[in-house]
Amino acid sequence: MDFLDYSNRARKLAIYPNVGDNLEYPTLGLCSEAGELAGKVKKIQRDHGGKIPYDFRLKAMKELGDALWYLDALCHELGITLSDVAIKNIHKLEDRQARGVLKGDGDDR
Repeated sequence: MDFLDYSNRARKLAIYPNVGDNLEYPTLGLCSEAGELAGKVKKIQRDHGGKIPYDFRLKAMKELGDALWYLDALCHELGITLSDVAIKNIHKLEDRQARGVLKGDGDDR
């Protein structure tokens, strides 16, 4: 499945207040899903000594899928696509690599 197909299918499943004019809902949903994944990763440290348990990948995939849905909804609210985001990100990273600043911090390096 490509991003466009995913977005078209996900759009049909968008049920939240003021779809198309609500930046807050998908932003908060994305943060919530990232937090759920972070909580599961934290428990790997606490309960499994940092070793990824057998069933974690499936649990992570579910949380990542939810995060992807919210990311797509957020893109829709902003009038951009997941492909736009992916392309822009790769160009940014390749530019940083070419300039030798892939490591470090700061958005504008």
